Amino acid sequence: MIGLLGGTFDPIHYGHLRPAQEVYRDLGLESLRLIPCATPPHRRPPLASAAQRLRMVELAAPEFPGFIADDREVRRGGVSYTVPTLLSVRDDIGDEPLCFILGSDAFNSITTWHRWQQLFALAHLVVVQRPGSPRGPLPAWAAPRVCTRAEELADQSAGKILFMSVVPQDISATDIRAAIARGETPPADRLPPPVWDYIHRHHIYRSHSS
Repeated sequence: MIGLLGGTFDPIHYGHLRPAQEVYRDLGLESLRLIPCATPPHRRPPLASAAQRLRMVELAAPEFPGFIADDREVRRGGVSYTVPTLLSVRDDIGDEPLCFILGSDAFNSITTWHRWQQLFALAHLVVVQRPGSPRGPLPAWAAPRVCTRAEELADQSAGKILFMSVVPQDISATDIRAAIARGETPPADRLPPPVWDYIHRHHIYRSHSS
């Protein structure tokens, strides 16, 4: 199985990477692709450029075996919608099981996404949440798709929903950007060292407040 994790990654940090590592390990993924968006559809534009954010992902990935920086949304440009990205990945991997990783907040708003009904023909959804977090009632369209074991994802290429608990990480890109804007060095447990070195050398976030 192949995993996908998209985001603005402004910047990428251990709050993204450590939960992704849990998913990678617990699902037994072959690889996990980190896909920085070009322009996010549901939030304000990132402060770092798409090229800078891609480079930070490229610098972060080697710390985590099996993680791959994927530049397809940056190359495509424009607003980064998920369905075209999944179609592009499908062109590369054929019918292999594909797991799209997202947080519970994103899952709860998924019916506002562009062409969201097509997601299930293209990938499984792996919804990560804090241990013990209340899930609430599932919508009628979701309930028949929910599974409880990773093995069920491996049995078909797409269409299932798996909820996974991951160790919570109290790390925020907003807080990291704000600290850098104040001239502070983020704690070492927040960012991979090569990412911080790149931010520092290129003066990213220095002239902005979050």
